[in-house]
Amino acid sequence: MSKKVFTVHEIKKKLEFFCVYQDRCHKEVESKLKEYRVIPEAREMILLSLLQDNFLNEERFAKSFARGKFRIKKWGKERIIRELKFRDVSAYNIKTALKEIDEDEYIATLYELVNKKNDSITESNIYKRKKKVVDYVRYRGYESNLIFKVVNELVL
Repeated sequence: MSKKVFTVHEIKKKLEFFCVYQDRCHKEVESKLKEYRVIPEAREMILLSLLQDNFLNEERFAKSFARGKFRIKKWGKERIIRELKFRDVSAYNIKTALKEIDEDEYIATLYELVNKKNDSITESNIYKRKKKVVDYVRYRGYESNLIFKVVNELVL
């Protein structure tokens, strides 16, 4: 059972399609290159080509990642930062990506999550109820100071 061997040009084309399908970070592309067992010289050449032809753009990846995770999964900034750091995205690009999140929309989403979770909890003890709501939005990655402000306002 031998692995199929690809030319550098074929691998480059495959990675272009990989990057066109969805924005990718450097780490994802490099792990894909490892799967193809590309020699270091060819790896550098392919990465450089992907960067020059704008198939691989970390700033664009970070921005679309932040927008998507916030709008679709309703993640908070702390969770987005943690996930971007895990993908070895630079601090500058993380900062730029967080600017994609509208502050008013962010607060409105936090209120919505707190309300929704509060309505779904049957616990009658107010402290246990608040803890469950706090744990839920904390897991989602929202900042503690915002969480406590909203929870104290809504969970009575």
